[in-house]
Amino acid sequence: MSADKKLNSAALDLLIRAAEYHWIHQTEWFGEPALNPAQDMFARQEIIYKTRPDYIIELGVAWGGSLLFYSTLMEVLGGKKIIGIDVYIPDDLKKRLGAHKKLSKRIKLITASSTEDSTIKTVKKLTKNSKKVLIILDSNHTHEHVLDELRRYSPLVGKGYYMICDDTFVESIGARRSKINENRPWGPGNNPETALRQFLKENKRFKADEMLKNKLLISCNPNGYLKRIK
Repeated sequence: MSADKKLNSAALDLLIRAAEYHWIHQTEWFGEPALNPAQDMFARQEIIYKTRPDYIIELGVAWGGSLLFYSTLMEVLGGKKIIGIDVYIPDDLKKRLGAHKKLSKRIKLITASSTEDSTIKTVKKLTKNSKKVLIILDSNHTHEHVLDELRRYSPLVGKGYYMICDDTFVESIGARRSKINENRPWGPGNNPETALRQFLKENKRFKADEMLKNKLLISCNPNGYLKRIK
């Protein structure tokens, strides 16, 4: 399936056309938008099931549905804490995320820039320097910001665990007209995919999970599922 260029082009066209209707934004978990297609949510589930991280750190909280999704999985599989980091987390969202009893207790919200030294220090303290960590990069999607996050957070991830670099498909869209990149500081040549490529040239401890990529078909994160192999 991954070698079928026509099929993969059609899948990308679907994502671009569906963006006209905010399709991705309609995915919810326990009433909160998760902002990912179902295929990518299932890919996260596979990674969490296989690796059983003690901590999940998501850079970019948005509307919070993904945090509740991870907490639901941890309720079944085990795990200690989910840390959500964003420069702005509205009070009403904090209230809603805190209204889910057991699921809410695992979630720790940090209002701060993901790349500040003080934020990294706080994360290390919360995770007690555990390497059983899943990192999800879904904040500012410019090349420099994502590359900075990859460099800063990769040392927190142990062998066999993952970093997920969201929205690498921005590069695949290229010059095609799309609302996905409309009025954004990122776009072709300046996005998570370009940052990821540079990071992988610098850091040989990580490799894109090709098997996972090849079976997703509809994904915002092609090449974005990075596994630490050394």
